[in-house]
Amino acid sequence: MKITFCGATERVTGSNFLVDTGEIKFLVDCGIFQGAFEDTKENWNDFPYDPKEIDFVLITHSHLDHIGRLPILYKKGFTGKVFSTPPTKDFCSIFLRDNYNIMMEFAQNNGLELLYDEQDIENVVSLFETYDYYKEFSPIDGVQIKFFDAGHILGSAIIQIVLDGKTLVFSGDLGNPPVPILRDTDFIEKADYLIMESTYGNKIHAPFEDRRLKLERVIEESAAKGGALLIPAFAMERTQELVYEINELIASSKISKIPVYIDSPLALKATEIYKKYPKYFDSEALQLLKKGKDFFNFPELKFINSIEESKEIDQDSSNKIIIAGAGMSTGGRIIYHEKRYLPEPSTVLLLVSFQVKGTLGRKLAEHAKEVEIKGERVPVNAQIEIIDSYSAHADQARLKYWVSKFLSKPKKIFLVHGEPESSDALLHIIEDEEGIETVIPKFKETINLSN
Repeated sequence: MKITFCGATERVTGSNFLVDTGEIKFLVDCGIFQGAFEDTKENWNDFPYDPKEIDFVLITHSHLDHIGRLPILYKKGFTGKVFSTPPTKDFCSIFLRDNYNIMMEFAQNNGLELLYDEQDIENVVSLFETYDYYKEFSPIDGVQIKFFDAGHILGSAIIQIVLDGKTLVFSGDLGNPPVPILRDTDFIEKADYLIMESTYGNKIHAPFEDRRLKLERVIEESAAKGGALLIPAFAMERTQELVYEINELIASSKISKIPVYIDSPLALKATEIYKKYPKYFDSEALQLLKKGKDFFNFPELKFINSIEESKEIDQDSSNKIIIAGAGMSTGGRIIYHEKRYLPEPSTVLLLVSFQVKGTLGRKLAEHAKEVEIKGERVPVNAQIEIIDSYSAHADQARLKYWVSKFLSKPKKIFLVHGEPESSDALLHIIEDEEGIETVIPKFKETINLSN
């Protein structure tokens, strides 16, 4: 049995792993590459395998760097099943449609062919088959699969695969508990081989309690300045978390009432999917629902749909919070608000997501004095704030702790989904403290798992 690392190697994005037993070939994830121009352009390269030969695909969760190339896979001949949890399927449907516009714009601006069309999205979504956590299923004779709760986003899964007498575990992206709404990350008892994320393998997040205090402080500072508080946020999970916590701060009178605009039609669609799956919520969120409290709906909150409404937000010079995608300022409506407000000293920009190298968000996180937005040089006079502990990814300590909870330790761990310095730091921690051989694979490297 072999595994080929077709993405997310020595980088965070492009999750795509091929498992080949000689008789069966399947993928875990099929995500896009994100970041600088060269990274995005890499999505136009051929897969290092023939999509027609892939029997099935397993999806850890619905972030685009895990699902974004599924329509291309279909276009190039894949006809098998795609397996995920039910929320992941629903999120995939809306995120793939939204990403189509981004990919189309990139292709047109750079003289590239469009790799797929909207019908390919419909067709690949029709191939999904869903299973809840802990329900074992067999996509093909000789392979048993079980999803566990990764606690990263709603429906995110750790995937346990048993075949050829071996147990493979793909961590997907592991969560950063405790967080609002989501349940804590599951621990896994056994793995022969573990393919594990390392996004924050060299960092320690601030304590959970600190992040709510810092959010409260940032909102208060923005109110004192009288300007706009901009929060680039992914349409799912981060937006819903922020809405939940701002609601709590207003309800407990820890901050003054302030208009909160969610300027993202995609976030509205994602929130509707959240409401569809309360059984995936943690006990605290369920208790609030039982008491009749809708934490996705409070008087100060307004979801913005049309472009006209979005433009109207900027006509209002009073203090407000604008939450909009994309989380790394790579597109979406947030870049128009950033273009409008970053030059103003009264603006506060709050970053609550991991910012990939090469993105506008990363430049802002590194306190660039000037950035380029839509071909225009924009001075940055805004106050820049960062809350790392809002990350949906486990930090170094949590990753090490998660590995330590295996009752039967893996023979070998492969670290993916991390920039080199992050993966390398985590490798040394695991080998020194857990005594498990740990490897950082190269892009397109094939490793035999029979040894």
